[in-house]
Amino acid sequence: MVIFGGTGDLAHRKLYPAVYNLFLSGELPENFAVVAVGRRNKTIEEFRNDVEQAIHRFSRPNNGSPAQLDKALSMFYYYRLDIYNADGYSRLGRYLSEVDKVHGTNGNRIFYLAVAPEHFQPIVENLKAAGMVLNDGASWQRLVIEKPFGSDLNSAIMLNEAINRVFGEQHIYRIDHYLGKEMLQNIMAIRFANALFEPLWNNKYIDHVQIISSETVGVENRGAYYEKAGALRDMLQNHMLQLLMLTAMEPPAILDNNSIRDEKVKVLKSLSEMTSEKVLRQVVRGQYGRGQIDGKMVPGYREEKGISPSSDTETFIAMKVEVENFRWGGVPFYLLTGKRLPVKFTEIVIQFVSLPEVLYFKELRGLKPNTLHIRIQPTEGVELYFNTKKPGIRNEIIQVGMDFCQNCDVDAVSPDAYERLLLDVMKGDSTLFTRWDEVEYAWRFVDRIARAWKEEKPIFPNYPASTWGPYEARKLIERDGRRWHVV
Repeated sequence: MVIFGGTGDLAHRKLYPAVYNLFLSGELPENFAVVAVGRRNKTIEEFRNDVEQAIHRFSRPNNGSPAQLDKALSMFYYYRLDIYNADGYSRLGRYLSEVDKVHGTNGNRIFYLAVAPEHFQPIVENLKAAGMVLNDGASWQRLVIEKPFGSDLNSAIMLNEAINRVFGEQHIYRIDHYLGKEMLQNIMAIRFANALFEPLWNNKYIDHVQIISSETVGVENRGAYYEKAGALRDMLQNHMLQLLMLTAMEPPAILDNNSIRDEKVKVLKSLSEMTSEKVLRQVVRGQYGRGQIDGKMVPGYREEKGISPSSDTETFIAMKVEVENFRWGGVPFYLLTGKRLPVKFTEIVIQFVSLPEVLYFKELRGLKPNTLHIRIQPTEGVELYFNTKKPGIRNEIIQVGMDFCQNCDVDAVSPDAYERLLLDVMKGDSTLFTRWDEVEYAWRFVDRIARAWKEEKPIFPNYPASTWGPYEARKLIERDGRRWHVV
């Protein structure tokens, strides 16, 4: 695995610990090595010390011994390269061939671009010019790229065309770490492996769906990136739409990567068109101001490092969308995501229709509808709420929950998303990666919202830190006679 950006934050926080945990679990191939590529002047010993510190600091709990750690570290190498120096790639190729011989990797390589998107094209073109992308049957070379894939549809098309000139679609792995989360993968099992849910998974029995992903942090040290992206491009275009697709997709014919991704794309194609009028009525954007978190005052978005004091970048989105097909016609999907909100969590809430107001409904007012909560993070699990009689002599109905928590016990800690995704790249399984047509249709949907916002000057900031966004987000759902489950 060749990691461009090997001295960066992503590599240290996610990639190196993921490789180590795969090694401990016995999932890592026996013939394996990591070559980190960066501009800094480091010896291999200095780099391996950095990797060791990253593992100690960021790895999930494990029982690795000192001997296991030493063996794992012996697979890590460092190569200094200016990624814009085309001549240096030939030397890199010779270095990788030497590592091939030591570890017996036979020219099979994963090129992981843990760098900013503007560096993707020159790296890929230089790899081709240096003869390092063959995929000739004797060996394979795969490309892993992080989001964002472009900043709009046009830039995504141009980037895709440039990459496709070097790597075929079957060798490209567009990574969205949300898809590696255990409970996200479990959504299909919950739906399609249970007679309790799949027959009810339609507009006859479901009133509406809420998809919520909230963060307590601000932009931290990502100000320059976030000013260009905002919540629309940073969260909605990828993470939130992925959650929507998995919730609303039809059962695939078979559980292979193309069949699953075909059904996901159909959901994007079925989304109601976001006209300018609909955006104004069904999409709410916000930007956080100052507020208190854990008793400490935190700055507003416009006061963060690298942010313009007059920035109109949104840090919050709430919206209502419709999936216009026979399964979901008439069922609204409400999406909410934002920064500096009160609680960090990601959850899908399926609210079933209320019963006719007879029997208990007629006698006892205020009975709540059944809801299914699929918790993605930080706790992973499923909770089903239903009505039952309250113990006692009085005739009272209360709502109770049946709760399955997947990661409440230490022994049940789920693998980190990057562990699963890296292993899938090694196996050549692209099921949990984003295919180009998913990217394309997601950008088509998001670009319409961005165009509708272009001429409008929002009043920002419009929600204090540690609140659930602007008041308009509550009005968005309450005017339909519903409420957010978190507010």
